[in-house]
Amino acid sequence: MAQSPSVSSENPSKPLETEDFDFDLPSELIAQHPAPTRDGSRLLVADRHTSTRSHQHFSDLPQLLRAGDVLVMNNSRVIPARLRGQKIGGEAAAELLLVEPTKDQTWWSLIRPGKRLPPGTRIALADRHGQPTPLTAEVLEKNDAGHARVRFDGTEDLLKALDSLGEMPLPPYIRREAFGQSTDDTERYQTVYADTAGSVAAPTAGLHFTEPLLDQIRSLGVETHTVTLHVGLGTFAPVKTKALEEHAMHTEHYTLPTATAEAINRAKAEGRRVIAVGTTTVRVLESVAEQSLPLNATSGNTAIFIYPPRPFAVVDALITNFHLPQSTLLMLVSAFASPGALDGREWMLETYAEAVHEKYRFFSYGDAMLIT
Repeated sequence: MAQSPSVSSENPSKPLETEDFDFDLPSELIAQHPAPTRDGSRLLVADRHTSTRSHQHFSDLPQLLRAGDVLVMNNSRVIPARLRGQKIGGEAAAELLLVEPTKDQTWWSLIRPGKRLPPGTRIALADRHGQPTPLTAEVLEKNDAGHARVRFDGTEDLLKALDSLGEMPLPPYIRREAFGQSTDDTERYQTVYADTAGSVAAPTAGLHFTEPLLDQIRSLGVETHTVTLHVGLGTFAPVKTKALEEHAMHTEHYTLPTATAEAINRAKAEGRRVIAVGTTTVRVLESVAEQSLPLNATSGNTAIFIYPPRPFAVVDALITNFHLPQSTLLMLVSAFASPGALDGREWMLETYAEAVHEKYRFFSYGDAMLIT
């Protein structure tokens, strides 16, 4: 086993830097496949108030909730955003990952191999099994970030065509051969409550829920509500700056419905807990709280970057997966571990060290943590 992260006491006068969120992770703990059942994942329960941790399973979650809790989930649906094909007039295999739609029905995309696919290139697209299709993609331009704006021909509704054309946008640390995704990936890299299509990465904390588990939770008097945040690649982009405040998040579109806002406002007024499922849900709720408290139903774009020290206005408990070293997601959960202070980083890295020692499975297809 790799060495557990060493944790030193915080210097309150020294701002945290990106390297402060590093830790060692054995590669064998990076989950390559989901657990046999969604709620069969393990659940590390971390209590901020007592600084204690316990080890359970996700199916035990109802026992950890209370009547009156408001459980808020991100219902964004992942689109099959990875496309493959071949350069027309050449032999180069091409891969596209849709990033963001534009107003003129084109898409900003990541393309590989980028240098061999300049503007003007046309690509014949294959379906997810590698069979030819009548659809083509044309590279129109590239921006400074290396993204390509691509126009698709041969369909009036690309999102509908993606159901047979695209592969799920599994992150690169989940290894699959080209055209090698299984129906298991198609089903399991999607929450059971996914509704509004638009994400190019899964809100992974929600992958552990099943319909029967949600029914059980509701039967205990827990309210369940949704927000929508379409997860973009920016959420998972590495932090390349030494100073945290110099990192710029990409914007993502969100919606906070009226029913969710009203349920949260009632809970906060009555001293009941608001439990966020996933960091994306946290980003919606805390973004809206910056505009108004009590919360107002709204839609918009957020580029909120949450890192220590930061207070939290809405969220009282958080369900989340285990995140990459030096990632914005690890920074967010470290801020949540001790709102308004810096010492949450230390405690969160200690928690991660315990998860490594106990051989929890990490990242998108991995196990979960409940921070109360």
